Amino acid sequence: MALIALKRSHIIAAAAMTALVAACATSSGQAAPPIAGPAPVPAPETGPITYATSGHGGIDAWRAAFSEKALAAGHDRDVVKSVLSGISPLELWLGSAFQPAKTGIEDQAEFAKPIWDYLRVPMSNSRISTGASRLAENPALFDALEAAYNVDREAIVAIWGMETSFGAVKGNFDAPNVLANMAVEGRRKSLAERELLSIIKILEQGDADRDDLIAGWAGAMGHTQFMPSTFIAYAEDFDGDGKKDIWENEADALASTANYLANSGYTLNQPWGIEVLAPTGFDFSLADGNERRVETWSGAGLVPARGGAFNTGGANYAELWLPAGAEGPKYLLFNNFKAFKTYNNADSYAFAVGLSGDAMGGQTGPVASWPTHLTPLTVAEIKILQAELNARGFDAGVVDGIPGRRTKGALQAFQKSKGLVADGYPTKQALSAVMGSPVVGVASSTN
Repeated sequence: MALIALKRSHIIAAAAMTALVAACATSSGQAAPPIAGPAPVPAPETGPITYATSGHGGIDAWRAAFSEKALAAGHDRDVVKSVLSGISPLELWLGSAFQPAKTGIEDQAEFAKPIWDYLRVPMSNSRISTGASRLAENPALFDALEAAYNVDREAIVAIWGMETSFGAVKGNFDAPNVLANMAVEGRRKSLAERELLSIIKILEQGDADRDDLIAGWAGAMGHTQFMPSTFIAYAEDFDGDGKKDIWENEADALASTANYLANSGYTLNQPWGIEVLAPTGFDFSLADGNERRVETWSGAGLVPARGGAFNTGGANYAELWLPAGAEGPKYLLFNNFKAFKTYNNADSYAFAVGLSGDAMGGQTGPVASWPTHLTPLTVAEIKILQAELNARGFDAGVVDGIPGRRTKGALQAFQKSKGLVADGYPTKQALSAVMGSPVVGVASSTN
């Protein structure tokens, strides 16, 4: 009991001393030490995101509206702000020298050049030799790509060459800034805004960092020029490092392209096209965009231009295509050609991919010569042809300057009605023949 009393007296004395020290500190004007505790958490930022002005009223107004739209759609506030901060007007899109025609089909080589001129770059010695070298440098990578995606290596490398000359010209624009400028310019606003939302999603998913987003003038990114929405759908982390790096990692970029082609219907070891020879008197109106069995084409007299039997790798159907009319090279086109066109819907682009890929693999074409004595129509002249065919009751469809299947079909129908070779090739000679015939009725030029 005495021991307990002694301990209690010590405790009381210690408490008294503590109180005395505290009183002295207070009386001397010194504050008592603060009581430790958790730091206050700032309230999250709400309301519209504020940005420094870009110096362009149109960009600032558009950004405010688009930013609210992105937030309302549930996107991360910090990511939205990082994407839209620092955007500024580009002379290319919003400058005083901007001309809408510069992005029109008149300026697209796929439509503006004769096919033999268009092919000069993709079939150049430097392009083909570089592509062949890339194939030889890393056979293990291409073995793995073919095994994973069932896409021929030559097709992958040909697209790589077409899009950025094997990474040499990937572009140096900031993708969000390009797309923002495109949206403000207005003609492709919906497309640009959809692609910007895809960029936001890419960052939210951690598939790329903000500084990675380098693009060409229209927002396509990386070694094989993926738009952001295409990245979302098809980009691959082929080396397993946790990022889908289509900008600096060639394996990721080429795997992404292979994945895109595979999902577009490409089949390994099947041809994209086979060059053929036609017999005298062949009915070229059969080059009408319709697919027929290979046996049907063989029965009509078509044979491979390189000799031998048709080797299609199991493909049973093809359409006959005359890239330069009845006097030029002739091709049976298979499903892989359609897969190329998902990358760029122009026949000439897909043709260049197929031809250059074959050449990189050692088979240069075409065998037949190009009919350079003929004069293909310009885009403006094709519009005239389309209007004139429509006026004569041959349905060429929309007057847009693009000589697609419908325009060629209308020209073929006209040629057949006049007893001409019905190849549908739009040349100055063909236009003269159409304009020299009477107008039998008036049809809408935009049906």
